[in-house]
Amino acid sequence: MRKNLEIPQGKRTKGYRFLEMLPGLISYGAIILLFLLSWLDPVIGSIYLFILISTTLVKAIGIAYRTVQGYNVIKRAERVDWRRRMEDLENPHEAYERLHDDDNKSYHFENHIENLKMMAAMGKEYPNPAKVYHVVIMTAYNEGEDILTPSIDAVKNTTFPNDHIIFTLAYEERGGEEMEQIANSLAKKYKGVFKHFMIVKHPDNIPGEIVGKGPNLTYAGHAVQKYVEEKHLPVENIIVTSLDSDNRMHPKYLDSVAYEFITHPNRQRLSYQPVSIFTNNIWDAPAPSRVIAVSNSFFNVISTMRPHVLRNFASHSQPLQALEAMNFWSKRTIVEDGHQYWRSLFFFSGDYSVLPIRIPIFQDAVIDETLWKTIKAQFVQVRRWYYGASDVAYVGSRLFTSREKRIMPFWQLLPKFWRLLDGHITLAILAPIVAFGGWVPMIMNVSAHTMVAYNLPNIVSIVETFASVGLIISVLVSFKILPERPAKYKKGRSILMLIQWILMPITSIIYQSLAAFYAQTRLLLGLYMEKFDVTKKIVKK
Repeated sequence: MRKNLEIPQGKRTKGYRFLEMLPGLISYGAIILLFLLSWLDPVIGSIYLFILISTTLVKAIGIAYRTVQGYNVIKRAERVDWRRRMEDLENPHEAYERLHDDDNKSYHFENHIENLKMMAAMGKEYPNPAKVYHVVIMTAYNEGEDILTPSIDAVKNTTFPNDHIIFTLAYEERGGEEMEQIANSLAKKYKGVFKHFMIVKHPDNIPGEIVGKGPNLTYAGHAVQKYVEEKHLPVENIIVTSLDSDNRMHPKYLDSVAYEFITHPNRQRLSYQPVSIFTNNIWDAPAPSRVIAVSNSFFNVISTMRPHVLRNFASHSQPLQALEAMNFWSKRTIVEDGHQYWRSLFFFSGDYSVLPIRIPIFQDAVIDETLWKTIKAQFVQVRRWYYGASDVAYVGSRLFTSREKRIMPFWQLLPKFWRLLDGHITLAILAPIVAFGGWVPMIMNVSAHTMVAYNLPNIVSIVETFASVGLIISVLVSFKILPERPAKYKKGRSILMLIQWILMPITSIIYQSLAAFYAQTRLLLGLYMEKFDVTKKIVKK
């Protein structure tokens, strides 16, 4: 049976429209229900509210624990000599005999000895490390060389051999003549640096495509496919990494991905997800952008410690053979990264997962020309992320269908659907309920000031106090992930990095709750977001 992986365009079925509306209906309904229950009976309203805010305490404890755990795991992974481990895989039997009694744990990291033993027993059933290639596709719209060059240099300076890297600069025709000149200039500059440096111009106004990153990636993917066929390269041994123009990979990233690719038998049915850390320009960003950038970095650190819920985000790697089979990325959504998880899951009928790569790729925080423009641009970025709520209908339509049309088992998909739906609802409702919910039962039923309703604001305050412990731990860890303070900034800038966290309640409401409600409201009304709004990340000299 041929699988339909595409998001519908134009008029949807009634069932699909209902599922698109579902996140907004539940999010608005949860807020309205608090007011309604509090009006009917302040005790019932108080109980309902207490159940909701209790999740804040539980999540805060989990966040604190996972943040510290994730940070330590990432630092361990960064200390590993992944290039040396790749060399071990070329002769696993000899390496196993040499290393199995070695106590250099930082070099082995988790299961290297077990992998060598398995490889030695398998013989030639695994890819030859010397014949593994990386394709790096970097998308660009109108970014200048000051943004693109450091990102390309980061790929050039990885420990993986450059003569096994095919670099592809995928730029948009709508970027104009200046963008084309920059692409040609970079092609000359990096000629001979990699196995091949190719530039691919994505034409504008192709029917059936939205204005977004996915169509650009897919168009470039087909160009890579053609090059690989012409050069007779082993398509089964090629890994593709998608990058935004501001993404700078850790020097060990490509070797780490290649190692995991080789050692996992189910390698073609895996995505390899790095930890996205938004700290490239963190010292230059204004306080609201810094809070958002660090918070999102923490979310990605935590996610890497929960592989069962991990999905593609921003930069990620996937085998070329798998991408070719599923026609690369979606050309109909502005959230092609997260959507790629569901697309891959359904293509492989559930036999697919995302493997965490505990090596970071560093990204920029949002910076525009003025503070007000930066505040607006930051909102544009997060509302695009939270438009991932559109996947609720995409997944639900494949869950709630007849047995004959179901792509994967119902009970296997149901918990994934629930976590997806719950995540977007929580994004929308949690911040305003924690901030203002404690006053609702008392305000809505002034004539019935019960002891529970009267004391509820104090109870909420106590819960928030305990929950703030998780925030304090996260703030302390945030100083560890920051790059070194630039010489142009005095020590007072470090103090501002601490004081900035008083903005957390405000940023949570504006950049989490309101952005999530915005995206869900668009889906609720059928006002689809079909244009990828590029956010500026200005480089300050």
